[in-house]
Amino acid sequence: MKDFAEPLAHLIDELKRLPGIGQKSAQRLAFHLQRTPREDAARLAEAILEVKDKIKLCSVCNNLTELDPCEYCSDPSRAQDVICIVETPYNVISIEKTREFHGQYHVLHGALSPLEGIGPDQLRIKSLLDRLKDGKVKELIVATNPNVEGEATAIYLAKLIKPLGIKVTRIGMGIPVGSELEFADEVTVLKSMEGRREI
Repeated sequence: MKDFAEPLAHLIDELKRLPGIGQKSAQRLAFHLQRTPREDAARLAEAILEVKDKIKLCSVCNNLTELDPCEYCSDPSRAQDVICIVETPYNVISIEKTREFHGQYHVLHGALSPLEGIGPDQLRIKSLLDRLKDGKVKELIVATNPNVEGEATAIYLAKLIKPLGIKVTRIGMGIPVGSELEFADEVTVLKSMEGRREI
């Protein structure tokens, strides 16, 4: 005897494919969706399809957008000589929340990870190099994640781009604001020491 009716089992299987959703969470979501009015389920399905139909990659920076080029690339008030390189579109949102960066972006859509079969050809590096050909860009800020893959990507990009005469910088990393030094691991403390600045 099956645990769930076939349509419910199918929904649970599809929900489990979402990041961060395991068996129990998928079951809770499936039962919740089954209980909600049909109109609510239809609105959810419509929103999912609308994202699939209307959102595309910006032809300049590879960010998610409804209009091409995206709002950042088409904004004439943003600096054209600085590009911040990030791994994912939601990294752009994190940087924008600071209200301090006013340059351009370039979204790689991942980081180098040989174990997962992700090499330079799987990332949007070629389009980055194309953007640098006109000589307008003076600095690239590499804002990849501070993990093994992000570090490998940052080092690879620096080696690739420095010969072009463009300044390549890395975002600061280290002890988070509000934490205590005694709870930080050695790598975090090392990065904090390396990234120190004069006050």
